[in-house]
Amino acid sequence: MEKSTAQTKLIMAIVMIASFITPFMANAINIAIPAIGAEFAGGLSLLNWVVSGFLLSSAAFLLPFGRLADLFGRKKIFLIGMFFLAAASLGCALAPSLIMLVIFRILQGVASAMIFSTAMAILTSVVPPQSRGKALGLNSAATYIGLSSGPVLGGLITSALSWRGIFYFNFLLAAIVIVLTLWKLKGEWTGAAGSLDRWGAVLCVAAQALVLFGLSDLTAGFLYQACFIAGVTLLAAFIVYEKRYRSPLIPVTAIAQNKPFAFANLATLINYSATFALAYVMSLYLQTALGIDTAVSGLVLLVQPVIMAVLSPVTGMLSDKIKPAILASLGMGISALGLFFFIFLSTGTPLALIVANLAFIGLGFALFASPNTNAVMGSVDKTLYGVASSLMSNMRLLGQSVSMAIVALITSVIMRGLSIGSPGYVEQLMVSFKIAFIIFAVLCVLGVFASMVRGKAAGGVKLEKQ
Repeated sequence: MEKSTAQTKLIMAIVMIASFITPFMANAINIAIPAIGAEFAGGLSLLNWVVSGFLLSSAAFLLPFGRLADLFGRKKIFLIGMFFLAAASLGCALAPSLIMLVIFRILQGVASAMIFSTAMAILTSVVPPQSRGKALGLNSAATYIGLSSGPVLGGLITSALSWRGIFYFNFLLAAIVIVLTLWKLKGEWTGAAGSLDRWGAVLCVAAQALVLFGLSDLTAGFLYQACFIAGVTLLAAFIVYEKRYRSPLIPVTAIAQNKPFAFANLATLINYSATFALAYVMSLYLQTALGIDTAVSGLVLLVQPVIMAVLSPVTGMLSDKIKPAILASLGMGISALGLFFFIFLSTGTPLALIVANLAFIGLGFALFASPNTNAVMGSVDKTLYGVASSLMSNMRLLGQSVSMAIVALITSVIMRGLSIGSPGYVEQLMVSFKIAFIIFAVLCVLGVFASMVRGKAAGGVKLEKQ
């Protein structure tokens, strides 16, 4: 449906706030984990679930909610998700135990899946194609502002109030979005006709939950490995089932025929697999290998998301004038070069050079993210914006899990039996990082090829409803 300029700006503001909330919450809660552990005297494994429980439930439910939004209304699912997020955030803030906090965090993930799968689809529905890149760039900037402000603002809130204040803040933001949506936002956006593929949805949720659970700690033992194998098996069964179903959750056959869409999503998966663990690795390097305190390390790590936030609107506007595939491929190439430089990282590397390279990688990511999103959403029929947005978010979350799994696997093999402060710890840590950066750089180079192939196939068949 067409919207006035005022309505479009309002939708832009609503979607940007929604895009800020989740990355802010993710980074802010990481800072608050020690305070949560101290209050509840919880073990590390349960504390990890405060973070990973959100990721698992969010990824597992993305595709079913994307399909529901296309069928029954994107605004409706978005609004339900916001109500659910507000309630779950309030539950987290009032949680009387660590187990209850984990449960509410899982519910937050389900709510975020409803928001992730609809926000980008709503934005793409109302913004004309010639301005889509600019809008997506501004939305990406909101995401990166959430990422960069999370550690700083989350730390301030935790210090001034407590870790619970972070969730009260999220409740407040969700309430603002709910009021704006109910009061000002009129109309609805629906997409494809048909019915929900219930068994496909069950297979999709189960497969992704098992795969992501297994990837969360693949070297921890048989349980994680068995879950990963079971998840991959169910994922294969899901694909076979979807090919045969008349109104599938995911139009697998159409995706296979739509090379721009398929390769753009592959590029998303590879990019996040190669870059997501960078902040984690560099945090360990700065604090453990160089002995820099937490505050200074946080400022150093702010450089990359700040560059991404500043440049994303610019690269988004560029993608309205230059082929998105060209910009995305260039961005992946820059990221690959930056990761290659980090292969030679040592305890003697000047801090200024580290900051400059993080900014360089931030430039690469800014060139990739908004144009790639523009390419994905521009290669599908408008009836499937919800599914397309969900699938792209799925690739992002799966890439994040793969990236962390790579680091966990390398460090568990190279640093077995070593603890912080033990002889040889820093040396082996640097060996682990070198191997990780080699793998990440190679992945990024492969991503460049995937992105370039997508560009050559830009004249492919547009993904349409089945």
